[in-house]
Amino acid sequence: MILCFELSMPNVGSWNNGWSGEKNYYAKVINFGRTKKAKEKAASILKEGYYRYNFGDGWTAGISVKEIDAKEAAKIRRKSSFCGYDWMVQSIKDYNKILAEKPDNQALHQNCR
Repeated sequence: MILCFELSMPNVGSWNNGWSGEKNYYAKVINFGRTKKAKEKAASILKEGYYRYNFGDGWTAGISVKEIDAKEAAKIRRKSSFCGYDWMVQSIKDYNKILAEKPDNQALHQNCR
């Protein structure tokens, strides 16, 4: 099962309410595999569908998750990046929610505005 994680910034805490990356497409594609365990994990992530993270500084990230096929995955991989927010996807994979478990995650956020 292949999942696509799409990043957005629904709340922008900048002085002009703008995000320098808002015109770009940020997505990460992960192939969970075909085993029963992998499909169950992917299904549990899909069940939630949308994950939100509040940075505490006026900025909020959102990650939408959807199932895609291999052809669409190839297209997305060619045209997207994730601007240093890969830790959010890893947290979703590990805990089914976004946790700020590493102190440097806040610094990554500062660099991708």
